[in-house]
Amino acid sequence: MTAEPSGFLETTRASYDAIAPAYTEAFPDWLADSNPLDRALVTAFTELARDHAPAPVADLGSGPGYVTARLDALGVPAFGVDISPRMVALARRAHPELRFHVGSMTSLDLPDETLGGIIALYSIIHVPDDHLPATFTEFHRVLRPGAPVLLGFQSGDAEDRTHLTERFGQEISLDYYWRTPQTVADALTKAGLRLQARILREPQDEEKRPRAFLLAQRAA
Repeated sequence: MTAEPSGFLETTRASYDAIAPAYTEAFPDWLADSNPLDRALVTAFTELARDHAPAPVADLGSGPGYVTARLDALGVPAFGVDISPRMVALARRAHPELRFHVGSMTSLDLPDETLGGIIALYSIIHVPDDHLPATFTEFHRVLRPGAPVLLGFQSGDAEDRTHLTERFGQEISLDYYWRTPQTVADALTKAGLRLQARILREPQDEEKRPRAFLLAQRAA
C-alpha cells in the first residue's frame, strides 16, 4: 500500500536502509559511467560554487557518496546528507576523508546562508508534491546569496507516480514522483530561487525516462 505523504521520510529511510549494500554495489559511481553531458553539468556547477568558497556545498541525497567525492576532487569543499543511516555508513567507509551526515533535505540542520551551493541528483524524486515547495524554501534559507543549485531528476507527466514494494530482492515501500521540468522550475521560482538553465535529454541505454537538469541560484 502506498505510504501517506506524512510518513514518507520514515518509509524512504527504511527502504534505502534495506537496499543500501546492494544499491552501493550496483552503483558504486554512477556519475563516472554517466552521459558526458551529466558530468559536464556537475563540473559547471562546481565552477559556480567555487565563487562562494570556503562556504561548502551540500550533496543532498548523497547515497554512496560518489557525487560528494567528485565535488571534492574538483576543488569544492563538500559534504553529503542522506536520509538513510546505512547509506551514510557506506559512504563514510568508501570516502573516509569526507563528511557525511544523516538528515533530510526537507529540514536541514544548518544555519541560514551558510552553503555555497546545493546539488541534488535523483533525490527530489522521493519528495511528495505537497512537500516540494517547503523543501525549496529550505534550500533558499541555507544558501548564501548568489549560490547555485543543481537538480537532476527523471522527467514525467504531471501527477505521474510509481510505487515499489521490492528492489534488489528486498521488501520496501518507496514512492517515486515524476515531474516535468516546468513543474519543478515553477516551485524553485516560488521559493525565491532564480532559474538559470534547464536541460532535458532523451533516455539512453537502459534508461526509461528523459533526464531533466535545472540550474538555479539564490538571488544575490
